[in-house]
Amino acid sequence: MQNAVRAAGVPAAKSRNTRSGGDSNGTGLAALAFSATLGLGAVGWVVSLRRMHGMDMGAATRLGSLSNFLSLWVAMMAAMMLPGTAPLVKRTIGADGRVGDVSRCLAGYLGTWAVLGVAVYALYRPHGTAAAGALTLAAGAYELTPMKRRFREKCQYHRMSSSGLELAVCCAGSSLGLMVMLLALGVMSVTWMAVISAVVLLQKLSSPRAAVDVPVAVAIIGLGIAVLAVPSALPGVISPM
Repeated sequence: MQNAVRAAGVPAAKSRNTRSGGDSNGTGLAALAFSATLGLGAVGWVVSLRRMHGMDMGAATRLGSLSNFLSLWVAMMAAMMLPGTAPLVKRTIGADGRVGDVSRCLAGYLGTWAVLGVAVYALYRPHGTAAAGALTLAAGAYELTPMKRRFREKCQYHRMSSSGLELAVCCAGSSLGLMVMLLALGVMSVTWMAVISAVVLLQKLSSPRAAVDVPVAVAIIGLGIAVLAVPSALPGVISPM
């Protein structure tokens, strides 16, 4: 290798320094992209907490206008999804050092969630505890399906593309049951948003393991049964109005 470098008229030491400088630059960019992704997620939390104040009516929550809901929905998805995506951003930047690709990917990622938000707005209706319990049961059952596992694996190990579409679809498929649970129990509930965000983060940062995933699914199913049987015992499910 050194002979080839000398033949090209480049000293070996200089070649090593160039590689070292490139590695250092890639590491710096990776750290910057990681911090920026976490920062964007933190902004999403601040916006969500401010905008959601006074909006929670449990299962009977109304979404308001489409524009108002979408702006809040995107902030919520940034808050809930980006922290778990930050390590993937860091790996991608560390591999090729292109900040622009990650910026476009994150924009496309949140844009895809915005499109999914339109579907949520079209399908969502204020509902009672019977529907909330049934949907929560369905969410828990989804956690046990092979589809959930496949999406989760793809979301965790996916290499970021410049569009962000594929990554968003993988993450949406992975968190479908959890999002249904949020919509069922209180789409504007800070408490449920925090609980579900913690589960999303755990699943994004760890490989599928029955010892962890099955108890989570069972807990969600148990919650659905509780909503059906004793909804008054669960704060936030029934509207305080």
